[in-house]
Amino acid sequence: MNARGVRWPAEWERHAATWIAWPHHEPDWPGKFAPIPWVFAEIVRALAPHETVEIVCHDESVRDAARHCIAAHGVAESGYRLHVAPTDRVWMRDSAPTVVFDDGVPTLVDWDFNAWAKYDDFAHDAQLGRVVARTTGLPRRAPMRPDGAGRVILEGGGIETDGRGTIVVTEEWLLSDAQVRNAGVDRAAYEAIFARELGCGKTIWLGEGCVGDDTHGHVDDIARFVAPGVLVLAHESDPADENHRRSADNLRRLAGTTDAAGDPIRVVTLPYPRVVVMDGQRLPASYANFYIANGVVLVPTFNDANDRVALDTLAELMPDRAVVGIHAVDLVWGLGTLHCLSQQQPAAPGARTA
Repeated sequence: MNARGVRWPAEWERHAATWIAWPHHEPDWPGKFAPIPWVFAEIVRALAPHETVEIVCHDESVRDAARHCIAAHGVAESGYRLHVAPTDRVWMRDSAPTVVFDDGVPTLVDWDFNAWAKYDDFAHDAQLGRVVARTTGLPRRAPMRPDGAGRVILEGGGIETDGRGTIVVTEEWLLSDAQVRNAGVDRAAYEAIFARELGCGKTIWLGEGCVGDDTHGHVDDIARFVAPGVLVLAHESDPADENHRRSADNLRRLAGTTDAAGDPIRVVTLPYPRVVVMDGQRLPASYANFYIANGVVLVPTFNDANDRVALDTLAELMPDRAVVGIHAVDLVWGLGTLHCLSQQQPAAPGARTA
């Protein structure tokens, strides 16, 4: 928590809800869209017994399609809510706001969104912060750049916290091409933004993200906190794979690292699955893109022998939660999986939740 009373809670802290957007944009999964809504319905089925799932639907027809798929999975209507608001894509981790506690009050930090500087159609997604604010009634703020030249452009997939003032990001995401998001904002300025807006006074800078990631190196495909002082890192053991060099560099950077309180950080490695390729394109398949919810952890799986290694590792690290694998071979063709498509709404301190 900073002097302003701002704290960004860890993902494992109690949620009031999980936000997702229902898929409708076929070009995100060219030639393989048909199974995607059913994967989303499976995600809702896994989450609904533990917390409310808030689902943004592009229009009434998408809402009706979502209701049909979810009902077919036997999910009780009390476990989710459907909201009609236009969207471009489903990656709510990046387009939806980050929720912090501001003197104990859940508050939406609504970053500006430019679709990773890769797509032209993002006007609807850029308004999702307002949609969430209108639906929840939570206060919303839109952080400005230090020089006052517009809002800060950031995505939730690029930031990771332990809930105690430590944040992990990558240089590839924010520093390798400054023109992509916030031209002229340097390392020190980003650290000041993290301290002011998120209450994170300690920034750990990793190097590069995983191969195939089109977000310029989001951290949620490579490094995730699972408990105070415990960070899992995606690590490729095969020297012939490009992810080996990247993950070995990140492992070196983490050696001897401490958190905001000065306590050592334990690093546990997760394997990568074997390479997943579609139409000649390598995809960002990573077990680190798991999502921690109330009582459950959803983990992407890839029909790979390392699926079991990843599931067992995470189950050992988070014994208070059920660990559920979600088949993600089709999903990752959209260049993201479970963490990318979800955004948690933390519960107010002391609030009762499902």
